[in-house]
Amino acid sequence: MRQLRTLDQLEAEYFQQHPEEVDEYLSILFEDYAQDGDTSALLASLRTIARAKGITATAETAGMSRKGLQKALSTQGSPKFASVNAILHALGYRLTPQKLSAQ
Repeated sequence: MRQLRTLDQLEAEYFQQHPEEVDEYLSILFEDYAQDGDTSALLASLRTIARAKGITATAETAGMSRKGLQKALSTQGSPKFASVNAILHALGYRLTPQKLSAQ
């Protein structure tokens, strides 16, 4: 039986092959999150980048277990702010406030 790759696997492979696109992807991801507050989409996208950079290496750098990282970024995940911050740091990023424009 032929095994097909999942969309998550294809996205992770793409970012492994095109690491220069991760910056823009994360910028768009956080812009979208600021607009719609979709935590599931945010976690799924962070999971994709963590896969591209290596789950084990990301978890170790974040000071988490592999299982803990996977749980935090799962569809059922509800990670603490400190965990998200540690994961972002492990991926080579940081949270930075951006002033909202006057509405």
